[in-house]
Amino acid sequence: MLTGSRGISLILAVAISTLVMAFLSLFSASNSLILGATWVLCFSISYLLITIMLEFLVYREIGNIYSLLEKIQKKELSEIHDKSLRSSLSPLRRINSVINSYANARQREIETLQKNAEFRREFIADISHELKTPIFATQGYIHTLLDGAIEDKQVRMKFLKRAAKSLDSLDILVQDLLTLNQMESGVIKFNFSEFDLKDLILEVIEELEHKASKRDVKIIFDFDPEKKYLTLADRQKIYRVCQNLIFNAVKYNHNGGEVKVSLKQQKSNIQVEIKDNGQGIPPEDLKRIFERFYRVEKSRNKKEGGTGLGLAIVKHILEGHKSKISVSSTVGKGSIFSFSLPLEKKEIKEVVES
Repeated sequence: MLTGSRGISLILAVAISTLVMAFLSLFSASNSLILGATWVLCFSISYLLITIMLEFLVYREIGNIYSLLEKIQKKELSEIHDKSLRSSLSPLRRINSVINSYANARQREIETLQKNAEFRREFIADISHELKTPIFATQGYIHTLLDGAIEDKQVRMKFLKRAAKSLDSLDILVQDLLTLNQMESGVIKFNFSEFDLKDLILEVIEELEHKASKRDVKIIFDFDPEKKYLTLADRQKIYRVCQNLIFNAVKYNHNGGEVKVSLKQQKSNIQVEIKDNGQGIPPEDLKRIFERFYRVEKSRNKKEGGTGLGLAIVKHILEGHKSKISVSSTVGKGSIFSFSLPLEKKEIKEVVES
């Protein structure tokens, strides 16, 4: 009955008021009325102050600590908030704050682990699907040949070519996975050299012109022929970036569409922009297109080919160059991908002087 805050306050108030009354009784001027009034006054003040101290500065904070511990035990970490800690005057505030910080840290770890677990599940499902297609296709062609079709020279050559094509796709997928993994782990080193970005893009366009002509897609390159677009970067990897972006602009465009590649020289960098007037990308997919194996329309994209790793590799290459890939898109109107590379110092001087 007397173990609560009020019981403890009662005992301490009685003890304090009794001691004060006993001390005053030593003086001859004290009488029973003064002693009684003193006892009542001391008891009231002591009881009130001790109750407030125990209730608001001790018991309430201990209750908060127990509440935090119960939530941690029940793994209800998302319900933990630290707003009450900022205005608390209790000496137990530090303990409460430490427990709260610990709980929030565990909550963040749990969220990270859940995201990683979900990513692993998606990755395993995606990689299994991507590997299954060329492996099953190759198995089908080989087993058909072993079952007797090998005797027919025309069928034999046809199936062997298809099997080889499936194995080539499998090799590209494995190589892309290795490249992406090495980039994420920092194993691949970048070999920076000076080159003209204009010449590199012209090479990429020349390589892709045949594929573009098959779909009657026109590639337009907008640049100033009087200028040099010198930059310091890894030429081979930037070639892959431009190749992937321009190829995607052609692949996901409609027949008779247009792809416009622009080079813009700014004060300290070169802006590269690849714009198409194809089908566009829905807003809900824009944030995920740079993830491994993510495809906007999986059924259609599978027919178009590709490993689903191209944009993920582009992102990591540009991050290795301290740059970022940006994208904006309108469904039915097309997409714009852009990135920038540093302008070489001597080119910067010419821009400033002009």
